[in-house]
Amino acid sequence: MFSIEIVRREYPAVRPKAAMFDFDGTVSVIRAGWHPILIGQFLKLLRETPKGKLLSETELEQIAKNSIELNIGKQPIYQFYSLVQLIQKLEGTPSDPEDYLKEYYRSLFEIVRCRHEQLQNGLDPQELVVPGTFDLLAMLRRYGLKLYLVSGTEEEFVRKDVQLLRLTDYFDGGIFGGQKDASSFSKAMIVDKILKENNIAGAELIGFGDGYTETHDVKGVGGFAVGVALNETTRQGIDLWKRDQLLRAGADWIIPDYTDMVQIESKLFEK
Repeated sequence: MFSIEIVRREYPAVRPKAAMFDFDGTVSVIRAGWHPILIGQFLKLLRETPKGKLLSETELEQIAKNSIELNIGKQPIYQFYSLVQLIQKLEGTPSDPEDYLKEYYRSLFEIVRCRHEQLQNGLDPQELVVPGTFDLLAMLRRYGLKLYLVSGTEEEFVRKDVQLLRLTDYFDGGIFGGQKDASSFSKAMIVDKILKENNIAGAELIGFGDGYTETHDVKGVGGFAVGVALNETTRQGIDLWKRDQLLRAGADWIIPDYTDMVQIESKLFEK
C-alpha cells in the first residue's frame, strides 16, 4: 500500500465541490505506450536533419523529450507544431504537422484497436483503468462532487473509450476533449467553465492529472492538484519522469494510483 507524497499541502484549503480529471494515464491506460511511439517518431525525423546527424542519440533524445514534455495534456497536434520547429532549427525541411499527426495515429491506433477489441470481448474494464478508479469516482460522488472529464485527445475518441470502460455515468459534469479547431479547446477553458457553471471559487476545485498542463491549470486558479504518476506499463509504482513533470507543475500530492482509498478519503474530506 502506498503513502501519499505530500508536496505542498496535506489537505485542500476548503472542501472540494467539483473535480476535474484528465483521461489518459489518470483514468484510462487504453493508450499506454503512446509516449515511446511519439519519442520514436521524433527521433527518426530529427536524425535525418543536417544538424541532427551531428548530434548523439542521447542529445537528440533529450531535445525530443524536452519538446514533448511541454505539450503533454494539450491536443496532439501541438506536439507536431513543435516538431516542425525542431526540424527547422536543425536545418531540416519539415512536412505538414497534420501529416505527422496521421502517422502517429496510425501507430497508436494499432494498440488502441486491440484494447477496444478486448473490452468488447468481455475484458473487465478494471484491467484498463488506473487501479482504484471506480472506487475513487464513486467516493467523490457520495460526497456530492460534480465530476468532469477533460482530455487533449479528440473528444470522439475519448467518448468511445469512456463508454467501453463503463465510466460515462460518473462524469455528470460532462466529458470534454480536443476539437478539430485546436484553438477552440483547452483545459484552462474547461477549468474556467467549471468555476462559472458551479459558481465556485478555484479553491473548491480538485484536479487529478498525470501531466503538466492540467496540473498547472488547476493550480493557476488556486485549486488542489493531485498528481497521478502511475507507471502505465506495469500499472503499479511511480513513473519518475511523470513525477518530475508534476512537481514542476505545482502538484500538491503525488500518488501512483487510487488504491489507498482510506488515506485519500480521510485527507480530502475528514479533517
